[in-house]
Amino acid sequence: MIAPLASLLAAVAVTAAPITLPPTAGVADYQLGGAYPPAANVQIVTRDRSAAPAPGRYSICYVNSFQTQPGTLRWWKKKHPSLLLRDAKGRLVRDPGWRDEVLLDIRTAKKRAALGAINRAWFAQCARKGYRAIEPDNLDSWTRSKGRLKKTHAVSFAKRLVREAHGVNLAIAQKNAPQLSRLRLGFDFAVAEECEVYRECGTYRRYYGTRLIEIEYTDNGRSAFRQACAARGGSASILLRDRGVVRPSSRRYVFEAC
Repeated sequence: MIAPLASLLAAVAVTAAPITLPPTAGVADYQLGGAYPPAANVQIVTRDRSAAPAPGRYSICYVNSFQTQPGTLRWWKKKHPSLLLRDAKGRLVRDPGWRDEVLLDIRTAKKRAALGAINRAWFAQCARKGYRAIEPDNLDSWTRSKGRLKKTHAVSFAKRLVREAHGVNLAIAQKNAPQLSRLRLGFDFAVAEECEVYRECGTYRRYYGTRLIEIEYTDNGRSAFRQACAARGGSASILLRDRGVVRPSSRRYVFEAC
């Protein structure tokens, strides 16, 4: 259940603290499919904003900033229907790969400001829980909008999200969209999915150096993970996960790091 925006904004103040980055090449775990106790050697844990951070670890708060989070569409329709992207016939524009996610409408400054306020409240919640950084997902939503969104819209909204995260003393990651790295939008580090598979890791390294967390997935096989470890092991955080990023209690669970 998503709390009303007014109550979130009323509690937006957080204690001032310096922005800190994830430990370089720290062992990272990606727990978006459900929180569980990380292995003893894990230093960095990413969890959904609805979950508590992992005690004693550098915790990254996952926020679906450019699309709706699964299970929340009813809330968006009730509270912010004008912020959902629609086509010329008024139909919701969905992510073709994740049909339960609807793209958010970031085409105008007014709508970006409204979405920025919503994200600011979520970021502040993450900060109060004890997270150290934000991972705003789907920066590349414009590539799935069939031309309705433009790269310039994504860039403008990304800059706003950086300001909102830094405003509550959190670091913020660029999530995917390597072509935007050269614009230096203010992100503090990068989280890259499958960059070895798509030969994008070099772009992230060019602009972020060792400030990189890389996730490869088992449904692509294990060769990409092995190649990534051979190329960047010890200078970036590299992990292999199952696509559903499920808990260890599932037979589909896979977690390896190098």
